[in-house]
Amino acid sequence: MLAGLPSVALAQDPEAESAPEETTPGQPQGDVIRSIAVAGAQRLEPATIVSYVKLRVGEVYTAAAADQALLDLAATELFSDYQIANNNGNVVITVQENPVINRIVLEGNKRLKNDKIYPEINLAPRQIFTRSKVRADVARIIELYKRQGRFAASVEPQMVMLDQNRVDVIFEITEGPKSKVRQINIIGNEVFSDSKLRGEMVTKQSGFLKIFSSNTSYDPDRLAFDQQKLRQFYLTEGYPDFRVVSAVAELTPDKRDFIITYVVEEGERYKFGDVNVVSQLRDFSSEALTSSLTMKSGDWYNAELVDNTVEGLTETAGAFGYAFANVRPDIRLNRETRTMDVTFTVADSDRTYIEAVEINGNTLTQDKVIRREFRIAEGDAFSSLQVNRSNARIKSLGYFQENFEIDQVEGATADRIRLVANVQEKPTGELSLSAGFSSLESFIFSGSIRQNNFRGRGQSIGLGVNYSRYQKSGNISFTEPHLFDRDIAAGFEIYRQEVNNRYYSSQTATYEQSTTGVRTRVGIPLSEYLSALASYTLNFQDITVDPTRYFADFDGDGVSTCEPVLSGRYLCEALGTRTQSILGLSLSYNSLDSRLRPTRGRSATVGLDLAGLGGSTRYLRARADAAQFVPLGSGFIGSLRVEGGYIMGWGSREPGQSDVLLTDRFFLGESQIRGFDIRGVGPRVVRRFYTQDTEGNYVLNDLYNDRNQDDALGGRAYYLARAEIEIPLGSGARELGLRPSIFVDIGSVFGVDTPVLNQNTPEDPILIAQRNNAGDLLYTQLVVDGSGAPVLDDQGNQKVELVTSPTSPTGATNPQAFTTLGRFFTEEFVGNTWKPRITAGIGVNWNSPFGPFRIDLAYALSKERGDQTKTLSFNVGTRF
Repeated sequence: MLAGLPSVALAQDPEAESAPEETTPGQPQGDVIRSIAVAGAQRLEPATIVSYVKLRVGEVYTAAAADQALLDLAATELFSDYQIANNNGNVVITVQENPVINRIVLEGNKRLKNDKIYPEINLAPRQIFTRSKVRADVARIIELYKRQGRFAASVEPQMVMLDQNRVDVIFEITEGPKSKVRQINIIGNEVFSDSKLRGEMVTKQSGFLKIFSSNTSYDPDRLAFDQQKLRQFYLTEGYPDFRVVSAVAELTPDKRDFIITYVVEEGERYKFGDVNVVSQLRDFSSEALTSSLTMKSGDWYNAELVDNTVEGLTETAGAFGYAFANVRPDIRLNRETRTMDVTFTVADSDRTYIEAVEINGNTLTQDKVIRREFRIAEGDAFSSLQVNRSNARIKSLGYFQENFEIDQVEGATADRIRLVANVQEKPTGELSLSAGFSSLESFIFSGSIRQNNFRGRGQSIGLGVNYSRYQKSGNISFTEPHLFDRDIAAGFEIYRQEVNNRYYSSQTATYEQSTTGVRTRVGIPLSEYLSALASYTLNFQDITVDPTRYFADFDGDGVSTCEPVLSGRYLCEALGTRTQSILGLSLSYNSLDSRLRPTRGRSATVGLDLAGLGGSTRYLRARADAAQFVPLGSGFIGSLRVEGGYIMGWGSREPGQSDVLLTDRFFLGESQIRGFDIRGVGPRVVRRFYTQDTEGNYVLNDLYNDRNQDDALGGRAYYLARAEIEIPLGSGARELGLRPSIFVDIGSVFGVDTPVLNQNTPEDPILIAQRNNAGDLLYTQLVVDGSGAPVLDDQGNQKVELVTSPTSPTGATNPQAFTTLGRFFTEEFVGNTWKPRITAGIGVNWNSPFGPFRIDLAYALSKERGDQTKTLSFNVGTRF
């Protein structure tokens, strides 16, 4: 026995040492094992190690037995080194145990984070280190990278020995580039081109235009799916014999790209033969169902149309209470005539009734909030249409998981069914602060707090503030969707808004409008999709301008009045404080599949507002809008929106004034109709200025298109139509939130009264006086230099300035005897026409990492004189 090594003697025979060894013919030659000792064991008991081998005391020790024992020790994977020695029957097993893993370290992984790799590997701290497990984990990590399309990834395991027989295992990962699909080859196709078939596949060839797509990486699962996509495509085109003979993906020598080759057989094209429906349900006529089919004999065969017909017949049966109706298509292929006979069999089944409606998982939301969205109740005949509608209404609440579906479970009997709503509640409170930049209002800041399921009763309560360069507002609102547990929605809103018109103001007055008001509303559903809404609004408005700049004194009595020549047409009559008492009624229809991002359905609203039942503003305003969304296939979504309105004043008015105030009219421009500037469409007054030529003669310039030369007057009537197609991109772009679209906008605003125009000509100058803040009269004086020569502005006109003087520059004491404008001009009234303005362009919505972003590039195809265009507009913000 080796000194200093732990050992154990097992089951020794007391007579073994003195008894001579005897052998019999055929017995293996060797020593009889007298004892078995274990050396080097630290964690394992010696007896445990001995149990791993087949050597036993009393048996003959042979080389074959020793070799087998070594193999047995190796199979345990517990030892890094092991030896067996025999000294006249005294066997010593010397082992060196594998170390214990202290920690697992990953280095070099950037594309796959630690939390994605650690759950997939077998090694873990405090486990026994084995080389086979390391090799298995290396292969597993490489497989994870292959699933990410990184076939050039490599993993090098390293060990760092520590004291107490411990080890750190380090996986050094070289991720390598992502392996792309360089090329997709298709062999055997004659009817359809390679590009057409590639377009049907999910996998795409890499290229500059696919830079944001994740479908350019190689994925074996996607390869199999693409084969199914090809077969599905050919089946929809009438080729039932199509098959993919082979699909091979070859990795290029540099392991950077794949080349995929498909070998296909298209076969012959088939048409529909006899198509009919056999109904075994007593409520359905086979002849009537057959006549309603969209497919007809002689049409090219389309497998997708067959599937849609099965789904449609199933839904039709479900709508009439047959929840478990079974529709079986029987397809018979006739190779001689190249036709496909299809018979749809609607199997007999019992009408189904609702046994129970169960709701599970709601901890905050009250049961009644969910139940009132069901369009079907216990005891009613089953209707798939009503179940689907109930499902959509519950999802539209926004209280539960996005993939919510009402489960249909068999009841106690064959004609009974239970509807089970397993909901998963999500937070319904919103606390947001957002900041951004807009081409319309420059810097924007807003903050709001809102709870859409207050106390679990489905009530909404909110508080919000907004601040921008031109607008400031705050509001508080509350909505009860089911007042007194009846199907009546009621709510109110209190708000304050301050607006100045500098973003569309010109040489005319920069007026400020402040509005404080309260709005109450009551809504009643008239049908599943139609509802009526009544509202009452009470506003207190104050509209002001700077009197020192835009008021003048005509009478010399010290009383300043608003001067239209200075402030702009129709603004003077709108100045002051007023009260608006507005009663509103509207009808609304909505069958959209989503309120946030609809893809199908339609909506329409017709509203009428009456102002004048109290208050100082009187008008009747009618508005209508409608929208239709249609999926166009292949991810394209088409939409058409139309709207229009008309406003008319009523009651007495002063001579020369409009019956509809400037601030109550309709305006059109950015962002309603893209391609035009803010309030860039419609009636306006444009000034054309006189300049002096070299001989001192006054010459009238052409029409100014600069926004600083006109007044936008709005109109009594407007219309607007927007047609848009949303273009699908690859999954990579969808993950980034990119949604491009092309659009056409058409609209116009018109119907304003022709204003009184001014002609400040050299022959007939306009004479006006103004006052400063101290009440002094301000007179116009021509600017000259030290030598008495006139000082000209950028447009070649002599500059003028306002000065305080007891008399006018002409020496007259009457303040009407001079001009304040210093430049002669003539005014024109343009743009008051119903003729459409048409723009076309492209736009992109992007849910960027720093917030929602929208950019539009539009070009005006049709415009009228005086309209102001704008090619680029954008809006960006963030939330934190």
